[in-house]
Amino acid sequence: MIEITEQMLTELRKQITNRMSPKRLHHTLAVEDMTARLCALYCPEKATVLRAAALLHDLTKELSLEEQIQLCKEKGLSLCEQDLHSPKTLHARTAAAVIPSAFPNFADPLVIRAVRWHTVGRAGMTLPEKLLYLADYIDDSRTFENCVRLRHAFWSADPETLSPEQRLFHLHRILLLSFQMTITDLLAEGALISPETIAARNELLLLPDREARS
Repeated sequence: MIEITEQMLTELRKQITNRMSPKRLHHTLAVEDMTARLCALYCPEKATVLRAAALLHDLTKELSLEEQIQLCKEKGLSLCEQDLHSPKTLHARTAAAVIPSAFPNFADPLVIRAVRWHTVGRAGMTLPEKLLYLADYIDDSRTFENCVRLRHAFWSADPETLSPEQRLFHLHRILLLSFQMTITDLLAEGALISPETIAARNELLLLPDREARS
């Protein structure tokens, strides 16, 4: 894991300001703040690295579908029919792909993987990946009903008072709820559901029982 200092994060904030709209920047900074709060609970030693991932997670979010497709071609990313019908998820792949060339000082595998999986999730998510995924869902800039509900569900349990084992159980319970919310919404819209999202949900569905027995 590379060392990322507060000064590096300050410079990174300045750099991304010129690459996104004020609305997207507001959300991005809110995700950084939520990531810091979650890291304080779960992995304080990774806080600066994950905050960098938070600042970079929506780097390509505002590109058009045509621009996303072109970037995928340039970076050698394969596209399938489902990708083209789920354009909102492409930015996670393209943002992760451009970090090594556009922001080499932050091209840590932890950063790249967290950015890569922050939209659809996956089975076998690492703790940093889970934290960025959740921070993006419940940051304080989010006003959608499910985001507000999930944010309240997470913080109302006073996770700072829980034991490490209880805290991890709580995180997994909240993540499971988030995937189920996403899947329910996509079904209601008649939209495609990423196989990775289903796999992430199914894995978490089994985890609480195992954790409760441990």
